[in-house]
Amino acid sequence: MALKATIHKATLNIADMDRHYYADHHLTVAQHPSENDERMMIRLLAFALNAGDHLEFTKGLSTDDEPELWQKSLSDEIELWIELGLPEEGRLRKACNRARRVILYAYGGRAVPLWWEKNHNKLSRFDNLTIVNLPQEATDSLAKLAHRSMSLQITIQDGVVGISDDTQHVQLEPGPIV
Repeated sequence: MALKATIHKATLNIADMDRHYYADHHLTVAQHPSENDERMMIRLLAFALNAGDHLEFTKGLSTDDEPELWQKSLSDEIELWIELGLPEEGRLRKACNRARRVILYAYGGRAVPLWWEKNHNKLSRFDNLTIVNLPQEATDSLAKLAHRSMSLQITIQDGVVGISDDTQHVQLEPGPIV
């Protein structure tokens, strides 16, 4: 018998001073059985960092030809493709050929520089690819905010992200891969 996804309800109160974007988002997030809390919370972080009226979660882990999040135009063209983790070069190449912009939120601590060393020659040629490194300590702390029902206040200013619930605060600074 296959395991079912765990459903989480998240309210994100986003104040992004860098992009002058201020909004509340009420989200339903399906956590795949193979997905840990850290990865699910990084999906919410990626949503907050790129939030807009047309950004949406996809089928994610259960579908090979879709990203974690995307934003499509009214004519169904992919404007933004968001990936997480340390994917194969071929997956990112395919994404760069299909979307106007691609953002990879890389996480995994010491594995990130090793992945970059292996892939940077092939990936550096894509002008529409941005790779953001998320510090391991911060993503570990972010995982502790995961609950079935979440209300998170997210503040983004000068590239620094603060995420709080009623009891905890996590601050992280997404940075370059190198």
